[in-house]
Amino acid sequence: MSRSVNLAILIGNLTRDPEMKYTPKGTAVTTFGVATNRVYTTSDGEQKEEADFHNIVAWGKLAEICNQYLRKGRKVYIKGRIQSSSWETQEGQKRTRVEVVADDMIILDSKRVEDYGGSVSASSVSAKPSSEDVSPEDIKESVSSAPEGEPTPF
Repeated sequence: MSRSVNLAILIGNLTRDPEMKYTPKGTAVTTFGVATNRVYTTSDGEQKEEADFHNIVAWGKLAEICNQYLRKGRKVYIKGRIQSSSWETQEGQKRTRVEVVADDMIILDSKRVEDYGGSVSASSVSAKPSSEDVSPEDIKESVSSAPEGEPTPF
């Protein structure tokens, strides 16, 4: 059997505040966006900067931590796996969504957590969920309970 790797590591800034919801079984699910920038030089010698935008999904305890400590503009490290899903809308249009399912998050900027209602240094906040945080049933239930035309409950 051949091996494969699905690993995404991003360092960037949140493009919007996290949005947290719960599955019918009570598992937290948080979504947010992260922008990453790259600088490159054109063939004419001109430096240009481009931004890429990534959809992030966190589950369980990590979802709760992301919702509590992250805000638009914060610089974060996200590690996870890339997941894509396709569906058809009620109008018959095919849609595809690519997202990073986070399994680790580290806040990288020096803003204090007190600014967000906490009491510890934000740079010390790191989260990695245990395998017990999310069950396959939670994921199936979350997707099956999504509104028609949407792959997740957002």
